Amino acid sequence: MKTAVIYWSGTGNTEAMAKAAAEGANAEIFEVSEFKGNAADYDAFAFGCPAMGAEVLEEDTFEPFFTGIEASLSGKKVLLFGSYGWGDGEWMRNWYDRTKAAGAELIGDEGFIVNEAASDDDLAKLKELASQLA
Repeated sequence: MKTAVIYWSGTGNTEAMAKAAAEGANAEIFEVSEFKGNAADYDAFAFGCPAMGAEVLEEDTFEPFFTGIEASLSGKKVLLFGSYGWGDGEWMRNWYDRTKAAGAELIGDEGFIVNEAASDDDLAKLKELASQLA
C-alpha cells in the first residue's frame, strides 16, 4: 500500500496531526502546495485541513487542490482530519459527505477533529486510526 498524508495548516495544529497520521499509516507526508504526485499512484490518503471562515476548507490552496483530486478518490481508503476553533464541526461533516459521494472508502466516523491543538491523547488516537490506511 502506498499512502500519502496531504495537509494545510495555518497555526501548526493540523501539521502536528498530519505528522501523527503519517507515522500511523507509514505514509509519505506533504504540505498541500508540495504535493506534485498523481493520485493514481497512491492506494490511500489522509487529508488534513482546519475549519476556516464559516466552517469551510481553506479556500486559496486546499479547496482547489481537493476539488482537483476528488474524482480520483473512488475506491481508495481516505481519512479526513483537522482542527477547529469555533462552530460544531460542520465543515468536517460536509467534507466527509463530499468525499463519500466521490466513492472513497472512508476511515473513521465523520473524520477526526479536535478543538484547537491536539493533545497527546488525540495524536495517539489519530495515529491508531491512520494505521487502518496501511
